[in-house]
Amino acid sequence: MDIIKKAINNFKSGRPVLIYDSDVREGEVDMVFYPSFITYKEVYSLRTLAGGLICFVMSKDIANPLGLKFVDELLSNTEFKELSNKRLGYGDKPAFSLWVNYLGVKTGISDVDRALTIRKLYEVSERIASGDVVGGRKYFYENFMSPGHVPILISRGLEVRRGHTELSELLARMAGLIPTAVIAEVLDEGYSMPLSKARELAAKLNTVLISGDELLSAFRFSSTL
Repeated sequence: MDIIKKAINNFKSGRPVLIYDSDVREGEVDMVFYPSFITYKEVYSLRTLAGGLICFVMSKDIANPLGLKFVDELLSNTEFKELSNKRLGYGDKPAFSLWVNYLGVKTGISDVDRALTIRKLYEVSERIASGDVVGGRKYFYENFMSPGHVPILISRGLEVRRGHTELSELLARMAGLIPTAVIAEVLDEGYSMPLSKARELAAKLNTVLISGDELLSAFRFSSTL
């Protein structure tokens, strides 16, 4: 449990946490931050130390009041349904929703611009979580555009999917925070970073690498107390 406590403390203080999903799924590691702490420096770390797609995670409790849907649902009744019906090897439906930019950015892609979009998405999430659904929806639809440079991922819930989207949402909930996160896959040359090398990265960053199994076990244990 000590490793989970450290992960939660790091997450709550704005430090990165590395999450490994499992040997039987993607077998990949993501770098995870809590979005309220995001500045261009954290985006730079995600871009240079992780290297995968930088995404904003939100729970269904945040996404549903905003009217957000999964991209595969949006495409299911269009001429592109043949594309959206396909699945990758691990079998899960994707977590992707809209890709957005905050209207105050320049082009949307720089570290500064993506950090701004992420912070503003977090502000929307705060409003929804506080019960201000009308204000949150109004702010979102008036101040964002799509497509943009920050993909929104919606957690499908651990009972349906056990990807990094759902695991990072669980970490936020266990930390007592609004169920949101910013994630990016940790890459190496050519492929995803192997687990042994990702552990070295975690040590270098003075943080921890936790597995999905460890996170779920800690959550189930705490739920029985």
